[in-house]
Amino acid sequence: MPLYEYECCGCGKEFEELVRNAEERVECPKCGKSDVVRKLSKFAFKCEGGSMRTTAGGGGSACSTCRPGPSGCSSCGG
Repeated sequence: MPLYEYECCGCGKEFEELVRNAEERVECPKCGKSDVVRKLSKFAFKCEGGSMRTTAGGGGSACSTCRPGPSGCSSCGG
């Protein structure tokens, strides 16, 4: 069961919800309205040079000169 991030259009509350299928109705836990928008997750996988690495919100975005490894990138912090 996937965990999605939502934002309520009525009150602005951001929340996470376990959803069984794409057609399931999701309601805001604060105001109870179903006028919600699914947000993009802040966690993503990126494949660079054949190896997997993870990035999370606030971790900097990768530039074209980034290489996987412990030293990171001096240009973008990725």
